[in-house]
Amino acid sequence: MPYVRSWLLLLAMLSASWTASGAWTTRAQAAEPRDAGQVDVELVLAVDVSYSMDLDELALQRDGYISAVTSEEFLNALKLGPNGRVAMAYVEWAGSDEQKLVVDWTVIGNADDAAGFADAIRQAPLRRVYRTSISGAMEFSATLIEGNAFKGLRRVIDISGDGTNNQGPMVDMTRDDLVKRGITINGLPLILKEPAGSMLDIPQLDIYYEDCVIGGPGAFVIPVRGTHEFATAIKTKLVLEIAGVKPPPEQIVHYASDEKRVSCTIGERMWMERWGN
Repeated sequence: MPYVRSWLLLLAMLSASWTASGAWTTRAQAAEPRDAGQVDVELVLAVDVSYSMDLDELALQRDGYISAVTSEEFLNALKLGPNGRVAMAYVEWAGSDEQKLVVDWTVIGNADDAAGFADAIRQAPLRRVYRTSISGAMEFSATLIEGNAFKGLRRVIDISGDGTNNQGPMVDMTRDDLVKRGITINGLPLILKEPAGSMLDIPQLDIYYEDCVIGGPGAFVIPVRGTHEFATAIKTKLVLEIAGVKPPPEQIVHYASDEKRVSCTIGERMWMERWGN
């Protein structure tokens, strides 16, 4: 399967950083961070909790992030950066005024840090909120990045969701503004269900994410088409974001297209046609 081949390719790329003796060789071993705020990546995990996600999907999504941040692959990827640590925050979002910082900025440099971050996610109650504002999630996450005390070599927002923007500012315009501010947006579109009669779903959500959501240097999309793919997709995405590794564009990883294939206002138009506001 292309999915498995791509994951094995990623592991091979990471394993190339091992010495013959089996020890990681990283610049972090040679020098300590210049100050307490220096990290390799400032990363916001922005997770969709709109009503289009059922409770099983919300739990699956959260469990995927918990598993990913404590995985051996993620912990090994941390060691590839010059500082050997990252700063992460976990945000849940839905409508334009519905964003919640669930886990505040946490420095992760080892297994204990990762376990603490994962446990904080686990302890938060599940919730669902109306509407879908990807642009609102972007701006909220960007404000968190620009207002923190860290100095990341890269600044990334990781958007996961199962629908198009239907409230708040235009998603592509927001994306372009954030990219100008030095922030990269990656995407994890969840294509777990067939489009329903609600007329608010689109069959090619991955293309919408490629054309309208992601942006910045090396920005990518990893579509999830089945619940069995979810945990591996999140793990792959986090490793790519933390390690800064860019594999060849196979089926698991998609990049932005120069050709616009879908209208970035399709979500707003579908909402207007159904509800008239």
